[in-house]
Amino acid sequence: MPVKYEGISVEAGYRADIVVEDLVILDLKSVEVVLDLHKKQLLTYLKASGKRLGLLINFGAPYIRQGITRIVNGLEL
Repeated sequence: MPVKYEGISVEAGYRADIVVEDLVILDLKSVEVVLDLHKKQLLTYLKASGKRLGLLINFGAPYIRQGITRIVNGLEL
């Protein structure tokens, strides 16, 4: 994802793990504990890309269902 500032595009911007149908960003992790830093990283991807929905998926959780954090417009749901 290029970063744009005042009409200037920098191609060495952010690299999302997976973008689904140009609508949803998936950020994949494999950590024991998801930190606020991980959530803020996904939020930065959402803001930079103009996307509305992101899923932070942690494969280090005991159950995959427990490892999914949904971020919408900067709100964790």
